[in-house]
Amino acid sequence: MAAAQAPRAGSSDRTGIPRLEGVPLLGSLADLKSDALGTYQRARHLHGDIVRITAGPPGLRTELHCVFSPEGAQQVLATQAANFRKDNALYQEVRDALGNGLLTSQDEDYLRQRRLVQLLFTKRRVDGYADAVATETASTLAAWEAAPDGVVDVADEMMTLALRAVARILFGTDVDATADVVDRSFPVITAYVMRRGYSPVNIPRDWPTPGNKRAAAAMDELYAVCDGIIAERRSSGSGSGSGKEAGAGAGEDLLSLLAAASSDDDGEFDATELREQVLIFLLAGHETTATSLAFSLHLLARHPEFQDRARAEIAAVLGDRTPGAADLDRLPYLTQVLKEAMRLYPAAPVLGRRSVAAAEVDGHTIPAGADVIVAPWVTHRHPDYWPDPERFDPDRFTPEAEAARPRYAWLPFGGGPRACIGQHFSMLESVIALAMLLRAYEFEAVDTEVSVTAGITLRTTGPARCRIRRAGP
Repeated sequence: MAAAQAPRAGSSDRTGIPRLEGVPLLGSLADLKSDALGTYQRARHLHGDIVRITAGPPGLRTELHCVFSPEGAQQVLATQAANFRKDNALYQEVRDALGNGLLTSQDEDYLRQRRLVQLLFTKRRVDGYADAVATETASTLAAWEAAPDGVVDVADEMMTLALRAVARILFGTDVDATADVVDRSFPVITAYVMRRGYSPVNIPRDWPTPGNKRAAAAMDELYAVCDGIIAERRSSGSGSGSGKEAGAGAGEDLLSLLAAASSDDDGEFDATELREQVLIFLLAGHETTATSLAFSLHLLARHPEFQDRARAEIAAVLGDRTPGAADLDRLPYLTQVLKEAMRLYPAAPVLGRRSVAAAEVDGHTIPAGADVIVAPWVTHRHPDYWPDPERFDPDRFTPEAEAARPRYAWLPFGGGPRACIGQHFSMLESVIALAMLLRAYEFEAVDTEVSVTAGITLRTTGPARCRIRRAGP
């Protein structure tokens, strides 16, 4: 991240919300494009917990109302959630690209989808996915046996591992074909969505420009592979089912369970709705977990004393056996490591909303129709709640330390009624994979600093290489 600039005078409007001073005509547009996360941090440092940031030329200007305190985040995401909707430009671009699935849907559409999907994400059901995670982690370890010079890029490797794990859980034996297509198409689609979501003016999607054509080709390929597998499931009967018990009489992969999910009140998903849910699960289910895994390894590689402590716990709890869902509660220190990595590198570093009516948030009035930013990246570094906030310290997440902080001081999964439905799955996958990787290998950081940017999820912009050596007995 760029170094903080010297303080510049700000201004406030009649609501009393200070404004980060930008440049004439364009405001903070260049700063947000070059380093959005650093700009949000600078805004809090200079002006406090609610700050306005303007960006763009007159007539096309966006004004962001940024909320950085845990109390403000809780009001926007939870206690006043009905007033802060997913109506901004970026969410619309995600809808246009990936459909109106659980991440982007609203109102009765969202409630219906959530009711149909929630039975697939009970603790009992999610615990059943542990074997798939262990299988893909074992494949990663086998591939590392041939790693050139014993160096791997943990950002790339964890993206592959997490993608293959979620593809195996979603599609079962069709993992290879789907993972390859997703790996090719998702980077093209997400870059396109981000570019359009933050641009003040966009050309129509159907104009035959090179960018539009690349994105359309990527979406067509992704849709085709999902539609083909959905059609195969339904023609074979594995996606037909009825009754309240999602997945009754169906296959055990998540797609079959989704296809079988139904209720008297909510009906069932049609083919288009199934594809939209699958696409959202692919996006949210692999990029977020990959980020958490990669930075857990990167931070442990920089702090061998914490790595040794985690490895000692793994050895004491697991020995040589494959970890399962029951081990999640038996590895408390490893879980603390993961949570601290998610504090410093939250996979969803910025959450956007738009206000319906004027609302009081953290002592200030946010006007109707305002674009609102909740920034876990900044809240997770708030010095009032996180002393020496840039320091990596897993002991911040002992039960006693967690109980002493406000609930929304740590919000890597969002919060309120739109909190991530896959929280337990992400933690399960991450702990199992970390346990297997750390038991097998010692990690030493080659790249001690890793640059990141805020896309739909947090992404690295450079390598995150580690030297790996087989762990001793």
